[in-house]
Amino acid sequence: MYQNTSNAYQIYQNNQVNTSSKGKLIIMLYDGALKFIRLAMIALKEKNIENTNKYLLRTQDILSELMITLNFEAGEISQNLYRLYDYMNNELIMANIEKDITKIRNVEELMEELRNSWAEII
Repeated sequence: MYQNTSNAYQIYQNNQVNTSSKGKLIIMLYDGALKFIRLAMIALKEKNIENTNKYLLRTQDILSELMITLNFEAGEISQNLYRLYDYMNNELIMANIEKDITKIRNVEELMEELRNSWAEII
């Protein structure tokens, strides 16, 4: 039974991704990044270094995806977003090395602002 439920959920998620507009996909990426950032902060507070690392790396993977999807022909905004994503990525690298929750919170705030801006646009 559990296997069928798990498969059904996976199919639902795949359909949601495959049928969503580009804007909604970006919001989904932001939502995923925010989820992993928050899980990383919880893990860090619990001194679970392995999970902190895992969740920060997942957030960085999402940032990389956001970076490669930018359309640089769209102008200056893409370049600015790229620099911002790169900054957040570097902050997460340093947060992971230093186990610095303040850096993670700063990235969370930036990510939340970007997510909300995209949500307003869409």
